[in-house]
Amino acid sequence: MRKIISAVALALAVVSPAIAKDDSTFYGRIVHVSSNNLKVQSKSGQILSFLILPKFKDIWSDDGKTTYQMSFLHNGTPVEVLYDQSLMGARHADKIIVLRHLPM
Repeated sequence: MRKIISAVALALAVVSPAIAKDDSTFYGRIVHVSSNNLKVQSKSGQILSFLILPKFKDIWSDDGKTTYQMSFLHNGTPVEVLYDQSLMGARHADKIIVLRHLPM
């Protein structure tokens, strides 16, 4: 019985971090955009790639008053990407905010 309880406890300890939602934010300029992928480069030069799920529509202005379509996003556009990795560990965008200027 102890072996079963230990095995279940170990399985929960291993699985729970993968299930936990890991919300993050990334700032930078778009270097690539397609219908299912977005690559953003930060001021430090780091490039992150984000999956864009079908029918993605969460693109906002930084004041929160305007929404945009995917066709508005082009190379060089400054953005803030709110993302998580809860979908099988793949980084995907939850919300994209079009910025006027990148934060310092």
